[in-house]
Formats: sequence, structure tokens, C-alpha cells
Amino acid sequence: MSGFAKGFGVTFAHMFKPKVTVEYPEKPSKLEPRYHGRHVLNRHPDGLEKCIGCELCAWACPADAIFVEGAENTEAERFSPGERYAKTYQINYARCIFCGLCIEACPTRSLTMSNEYELARDDRRDLIFTKEELLAPLIEGMEQPPHPMRLGDSEKAYYESGPVNPGASEGAEFSLTEMLAQKQGGQS
Repeated sequence: MSGFAKGFGVTFAHMFKPKVTVEYPEKPSKLEPRYHGRHVLNRHPDGLEKCIGCELCAWACPADAIFVEGAENTEAERFSPGERYAKTYQINYARCIFCGLCIEACPTRSLTMSNEYELARDDRRDLIFTKEELLAPLIEGMEQPPHPMRLGDSEKAYYESGPVNPGASEGAEFSLTEMLAQKQGGQS
């Protein structure tokens, strides 16, 4: 009989507590800036990709969720300031555990994580995000690669100017939809 009374005691105790209901998706809750969500491949301020196709993120991934295939840059077709660029870049979110080890392994700060967490899909094949889906959007002043280097004559100029001119890595703590909404709100 005491178990019965304890059960009702728990029920009655919770009946008078305030309700904590999240009205999702109408009012999504605000996440902390350091939340680990969807990955973003960042760009330099002129639009060149920061990813140099070194594959260190793929090596660091404990879930084997990242696939990178590097290729050589040429003067006619330059996608990044280095010798190489990521020809193919894929992240399988069916396997990703959002640990952030890939972020720590990236030597160029190319890969960061946004606050975007709505990654559910009806088909598992849609959970494999390609380079085009992961690349940060072009913002004002950026040019779609391939194009020659605009910030200096060597890749060293790009990395020395990084701390004062971060390119598209600034604001990566926000989701892509949030960044676009902020950009459109500023233009209105």
C-alpha cells in the first residue's frame, strides 16, 4: 500500500508545478553560441575556400562520417589559396556524433559548426551533405571560385590576414537560415 501512496504522491507533487512546454516548431528555443550543430565550410573574404583538402578532419573523425578527396589547384582554376583544395567533401549525418574533433583537427579553421540542429530527413541518403551544401554562402564582396588570389600573391598573405579579416568564419555560430534572415533584415 505504501508504494501506491508514493506513486500518487509523485503525481500530486507534479500537478501543481509550472508547465515547461516548448512550442516547437513555432517558437524554437534559443541555443547557446557554442552549440555543436551542422558543419560549415568557411571562405576567405574574396570567396576562395579555406579548405585545402588535407583530409585531417576525416582522419580525426571517430565515427568515420567525413569523406574528403583533395585535388591540385592550378593558376587557371584556383579554389583555395594553397596548393590543394577539396574536390569532394561529404559529411554523413547519419554517422556524425557532433563531437567537434574534426573542428580541432582543421589547420586552416575551414570547418566550423553552426547552431543549425534541424537535420532530420525522410531518407538516409539525404543525410549525406555535399560540399555545395556545407559551403558558407557568398556574401557581399566575395566572388565564386575558381578565380585568382585577390588578398595577396601567396597563401601566406591569406593566413596572416586571417585574424583581422576572418571571412565567412565570423558568424558561423549562427545557422544558415539565421544568417540569411539577419542579412535580409539589415538590407530592409
